[in-house]
Formats: sequence, structure tokens, C-alpha cells
Amino acid sequence: MSGTFLGMPAFPEAARDAVRNTTLRANLRHATHTIRDKRAKAVAELDDWAELREAGKRIKDHTLRHLDHYLLQLEESVVRAGGTVHWAADAAEANRIVTGLVKATGESEVVKVKSMATQEIGLNEALEAEGIAAYETDLAELIVQLGHDRPSHLLVPAIHRNRGEIRDIFRSEMGRWGRPAPENLSDNPTELAEAARLHLREKFLRAKVGISGANFMIAETGTLVVVESEGNGRMCLTLPETLISVVGIEKVVPAWRDLEVFLQTLPRSSTAERMNPYTSMWTGTTDGDGPRTFHLVLLDNGRTDTLADEVGRQALRCIRCSACLNVCPVYERAGGHAYGSVYPGPIGAILSPQLRGTESAIDASLPYASSLCGACYDVCPVAIDIPEVLVHLREKVAEGEGHRLEKAAMGAAAWAFGRPGVYAAGQRLASLTRGLHPSRLPGPGRAWTDSRDLPEVPAESFRGWWKREHERKEGSE
Repeated sequence: MSGTFLGMPAFPEAARDAVRNTTLRANLRHATHTIRDKRAKAVAELDDWAELREAGKRIKDHTLRHLDHYLLQLEESVVRAGGTVHWAADAAEANRIVTGLVKATGESEVVKVKSMATQEIGLNEALEAEGIAAYETDLAELIVQLGHDRPSHLLVPAIHRNRGEIRDIFRSEMGRWGRPAPENLSDNPTELAEAARLHLREKFLRAKVGISGANFMIAETGTLVVVESEGNGRMCLTLPETLISVVGIEKVVPAWRDLEVFLQTLPRSSTAERMNPYTSMWTGTTDGDGPRTFHLVLLDNGRTDTLADEVGRQALRCIRCSACLNVCPVYERAGGHAYGSVYPGPIGAILSPQLRGTESAIDASLPYASSLCGACYDVCPVAIDIPEVLVHLREKVAEGEGHRLEKAAMGAAAWAFGRPGVYAAGQRLASLTRGLHPSRLPGPGRAWTDSRDLPEVPAESFRGWWKREHERKEGSE
């Protein structure tokens, strides 16, 4: 996976700054509470939701256990349907492939939709370095791009923006990218949507190359599936002459029948809709219908390494519904930018450190960006036990070089606990010096006592009290 967002600090520091932003917190609170309340009602309509959830989990687990087989089957099916398949081991290779394909067309601009994978690898920046302009066409992604911003949510990348901020962005930036916003544009949602529609329409009609992601890839037919709410994806997938889809290898499913499960659980968990407004499917190329050339770039970028971890691999079940973000008390207060990744929230806290490793400060801190309340697991439509993976990753981080003091402290405690005489002497010493104890720990320990007080040491230990009371009772007999 490509590096963290430029200049991002570790999660505790980034979150500390974010929670001080009252506008951000108000935007997040309103949006997440609205989405999760609607989702709960939509899910409650299905009596067999638990069975659908279990079915989704089993489909994904089966596919991951046989991923090599289904990827090869997918490649054969795509080629048979007239497409071309490329394999990318990492971000650099994927960017080389895509920029090379675009340059081969002679075009200098592309339209993009529904691809978190391209954000993961930094494709827009790679294209820009080669003189190619990439235009995001999803409404929220457009807001992020025009605002020179970063996405902060899986489903609603501009969730941290309110209507007034969006209006100001459209007014000041649209003219630099294409058709300008109307001079009297207000913050009315209808007017904002119309301004975006007019701005994007000229790009759709002009662009000869489209770049997309996919929600699912069907191995038996080579079909790719994109689900969306706006219709921009349909325009991006059908109008250009060349279509390039960059998709993580974990998005493959074996058969058409598997969509029956996910097309029920995904829209209800993400947008609280019974079915998504637009479901686009394409299989290779067809004369006179849609793009004349289709390329599928299968992206690994850390996924094979994640697959090798028996506990952590369940993160690859994720269907990017964002339900876990909307119920997470940490995300609601800190926002998505604090996670330093295109994948924020609880799923990002377990996915990013596995794709990128835990060498950087921010990736090492992400498994700790949780209260372990379990709300994320309760709402996950494919039953990813995020708390289990968080604890598993914390163990891995603690084994690293950055936790020497913690290791030393735990080692000393284990040594003392294994020697009753030493432990009792330590208790007596702590009681005798209780008046000298600070209320906060020094050095690295301050992070723990920044938000809690150290417990007061009692004047007498339980062992001492028990011994004294026992001796008193024996003396009175």
C-alpha cells in the first residue's frame, strides 16, 4: 500500500486536534446518527438478516480460502469476453500499468468513479505526474477533489463538510476545473446537485478514457459490478471508448448467485436503501455497446500478506458498506482524517496496518484507535470481528521495537508476581510512600494518565489487613 497521507501524525495526536474542531464534530454527529438510524430501520425489515449475514461471511471465507482458483477463473472469463487482465503486485506497478494504458490512447484526461483502490495507490498523483488530468465524478469525491481535501468516510467521503462549505468550494473552485458554478449558487442541496451535474456532464461527453473500481467481480463470467446512488458511475462506465478498472483481488466472488446475498445486505448497511438505485454490470466488451476496450487491473498491494494471517484475513471480507464507521464512538468524534488512510474508522484500523505494515507511527497506533465496544462487529454485514483483529494487531505491535518500556514493565511485574515475598514487600513500600506518589505518570506513561487519574494506594494492603484481622481474631479466642 502507498504511504500514509503526507505529514499525518500518529492517531492520538491527529485525533486530539480533530476533537477540538466543533464544526467537524457537529457535521459528523449529525451525519453518522442519521445514517445509522435509517440503517437500523432498513435492516429490521428483513426477518432473515442474521442468515444473510452468515451467508455473506461464508461466501467471502470460501472465496478467500480458494482465492488463487477464483482469480485464475476470473482472468480466463474476462479474456474470453474480450477484456485484458493485468496483475499488479503493489501500488507502483499498478500506477505504471494504468498510466501506460492511458498514455497509449493518446488522451490527457480521464473520468473516474467508485475506486477506493485508486486512492489507496495514489493513482491521481501518478497520472498528474505524467501530464494526465483525472476528474472524480462521484459527487462526494468531486467535493473532496475541488476542495483539495482528503476523503474521510468510505461511503460519504465529504461527510466532514456541511452545505455552506460545499457551496463555497463550488463557487471558488469549479471554474478552475471546468464549467463554473452559477454566480448566485446557494447552499440548497438541489442547487448544489444541479451545479455538480452541469459541471460533470461536459466531462462525461468529452472523456475518451474512464477509470473505475468495482464492488464485486464474478469469477464464472468475468462480470464486474458497481453499485451507486447517483448515476455518475453509469455515465463513466458506458460513455468512454476505453475503460480501466482497478480492483483489489479480494473483491472476487465465485458465481452470479452470490450477488443475491450482497445486493440485499450492501445497500441496507450503507445507504439504508432496500436496493441501490444504480447497479451497473459489464462483461468484457460488446460491439456497438459501451467501451471498445476494457482493461482489468487486479491489485494485490498487501492483500496476499493479509490473507496469510489466520486472524487478520477476515478484514478482506469487507464490502465497504461503512456501517462500522457510523456506529463507532471514536470515529464520530475524531473523523476520518485522523486515521491517515483512505480506509478510516474501525475497518481502516485493522485493514491499513495489515496492507501497509506497522512500521510507521500512524499504522502502529491504528489498532489502538478503538474502545473495543464491539458495535462495529454487531453491524457488520459480513460478520468481521473487528475487536478480535484489533487485539490481535495490538499484540503484534507490542512485539515490535517501539514497546521496549512496556515489555520491561510487564517483565518486571511478571517477575514480582511470581515471588510472593517480593510482591508483599513492594506493597508495603508502596503504602509507606503513598504521600509521595504523583497523580500522573512521567514520560511515555503520561498518555495513559492524560485522561484518567492514577488510583490512590491504600494505607494498608489487603494482605496486611487479612493478616492483622486473622491474628486479632485468633488472639481473642
